[in-house]
Amino acid sequence: MTSGKVVVEKARTPGTSQTDVVIEGIRQMIIDGRLRSGDRLPVEKDLATALGVSRNPLREGVRALSMMGVLETRQGDGTYVTKLEPSMLLAPIGFVVDLQDGSGTHHLHAVRRVLETEAAALAAQQIAPVDLEAAAELLRHNEAELRHDEPNHETVIENDIAFHRIIADAADNPVLAALINALGGRTMRDRLRRSITQPGADDTAHGEHLSILAALTAHDPDRARIRMATHLFTVEDYLLETRRRADDETRPVDESPALEQP
Repeated sequence: MTSGKVVVEKARTPGTSQTDVVIEGIRQMIIDGRLRSGDRLPVEKDLATALGVSRNPLREGVRALSMMGVLETRQGDGTYVTKLEPSMLLAPIGFVVDLQDGSGTHHLHAVRRVLETEAAALAAQQIAPVDLEAAAELLRHNEAELRHDEPNHETVIENDIAFHRIIADAADNPVLAALINALGGRTMRDRLRRSITQPGADDTAHGEHLSILAALTAHDPDRARIRMATHLFTVEDYLLETRRRADDETRPVDESPALEQP
């Protein structure tokens, strides 16, 4: 929508801020088809009038939608609706993940496991030879790195993330891939901590990756699903054990005298 008068229903819920009105108004325009991917927003004055807000809240709402990946402002050219791709719209989930404290980490990994096991099954049915080779190459790099006396754990984990990303993309479901990538990349610090503190963790993960790759190469969805689940359960087990130890260390010691037995 680049021209013409903008008409928007302006019923406002009591207590709703003008910025929220802008966000909801533009969202509804996209849902209704009045704004489509690639369309430029009406000029600021017209849009503010249509939404029943002043210009400052309009700008705040546009900035918020830009951060969400819904809009993009082009210097000197106006503001446009983005391609509305899942990879952009779901990226803010990674920000939410970053804000979680350690007590909920295992919940995030559980969600990741649910998503990635199904992605592995889907990928096994259709993964292309070029993707299989790319995944195998990453594992060869990790194998070489693990032969060093002091392997670079960050390099190993980065290759780990890239390996999982190939599988997610090969599932051919952009929403699923976007969710996995948002969770997988953002949980890197937990896997890195395990890699450094748990002896043999890197070698164990490498062996599990090889098993996953074998299932993908055989185009066996059931084995791919199970082997991916087994791999991710090892991370969850580590996180749960780490949390249990932390709880034990912080639990107050009962120093009250024991009652004498008669």
